[in-house]
Amino acid sequence: MNQGKCIIVSAPSGAGKTTLVHHLLASGLGLEFSISACSRAIRGGEVHGKDYYFFGVEGFKEKVTQGELLEFEEVYPNQFYGTLNSEIDRIWSNGHHVIFDVDVVGGLNLKKKFGGNALSVFVMPPNEEALKARLSGRGTETAEKIAMRLAKAAEELNAANQFDKVIINDNLEVAKSEIQTIVTEFLNR
Repeated sequence: MNQGKCIIVSAPSGAGKTTLVHHLLASGLGLEFSISACSRAIRGGEVHGKDYYFFGVEGFKEKVTQGELLEFEEVYPNQFYGTLNSEIDRIWSNGHHVIFDVDVVGGLNLKKKFGGNALSVFVMPPNEEALKARLSGRGTETAEKIAMRLAKAAEELNAANQFDKVIINDNLEVAKSEIQTIVTEFLNR
């Protein structure tokens, strides 16, 4: 099978990585989204096999035992996220490059697996206040969950220098332009 390239977009929750990934997917760059596997419950409006593969805790652990995951992480207690080997195979067999929207540890793990065949991009929020406002503005999480995500974000920001590129998302249109330029240059190498 012809191996394509990989684009890894990581950020603390609420920094805007998903918005930037959707922009790249719509940019005609031959990218296809790698749908992550997770152990958490489906949130309103989400679809199994489109947003995530929802396996539950036991189902996820079974996938790990069977060696079906390229990488995985326990992001929060009993909340596992990971990348199915079958997703990468599916995308490359379609002749596309893989784009990942993953947390920071997942992004670093994927970069280790794919090396120079992957571009890792860290999306930096402009500041903690903006991050808190974005997380609160979603209206999907409790104050306790938001506090947990902000504490995790503080740790994740320290990993930014381990990524190939860092984009500060303080102006969405500028961030879209920057990430599109960086990704296009990488894919054309």
